[in-house]
Amino acid sequence: MQLQEVMSQLKSLGTEQTRKTYRRHGSGDNVFGVSFADLYKIAKKIKCNHELACQLWETQNIDAQSLATMIFDPKKLDEKTSAKWIGSLDYHALGMLFSGCLAKSTFSRKVIDEWTESDNQYLRQAGYDTLAQILKSENDLSDQLCIKHLEKIECEISTAPNRVRYSMNGALIAIGVYKPNLTESVLKSADRIGKVEVDHGDTSCKTPDARAYIMKALSRKSKTKARVPSC
Repeated sequence: MQLQEVMSQLKSLGTEQTRKTYRRHGSGDNVFGVSFADLYKIAKKIKCNHELACQLWETQNIDAQSLATMIFDPKKLDEKTSAKWIGSLDYHALGMLFSGCLAKSTFSRKVIDEWTESDNQYLRQAGYDTLAQILKSENDLSDQLCIKHLEKIECEISTAPNRVRYSMNGALIAIGVYKPNLTESVLKSADRIGKVEVDHGDTSCKTPDARAYIMKALSRKSKTKARVPSC
C-alpha cells in the first residue's frame, strides 16, 4: 500500500465521536478519529513495512502515526531518529505506543538511563514506558538496573511532570510484577510514595494504585499474563 492510499483509507474510517475522544486525551486537531480496531485491521493487511511507517509518522497525523507504531521494523529504528521523533511529540498516548516499538529495538537498553533523565518530558516518559515494555515482553533487564530505577522513581515521582508521573508509576508496577525478587521492595516503595496524582484531563482514565495493581496482577499471573496499565 502507498502512503496516499493509506491516508485516504484512514480519513474515510474516521468518525467525529472517536475524534472527540482522542482530542479529550490531548491528540490535537490533526486527527481523523480512527478506532484502534480499524487500525489493527489495516496493520494486519500491511504487516511490517518500515518505509511506509516512516512516511506515516512524518505526516504528523495522529491516526497515521498510531498505525506507524504497528508496522515499524524495530530492528531498523535508530537511536537518533527515535529521539528526534519522541522529542517532537506533544501527545502522551502516542509516546506510549511508540515505546512498544522502542522496547524491541537494538538500542533500547542503552538509552533508558539517558531518556529517564531527559529535560524533555515526552522523552523522559518514553524512557519509563520503554522500561516497562521491556520487562513485559523480554524481561531481560537486570535486578541491579531495576533497583536503580526503583530508587530514582521513589525519589523523583512527586515532582516529575504530570504524564511522567503516570509512566513512572507504570514502570514501578512492571518491576513489581515481572521482577519477583524485587516485588517486596517495590511494595514498600509504593507505600512510601503513596497515592500518585495525575491529571488525566476531561477523560475517565485513572491512575492505578501500584500496590493494589501489583497484588492483583500477581494473583492472576498463573492464569494469564499480566498487563501493564495504559491510558
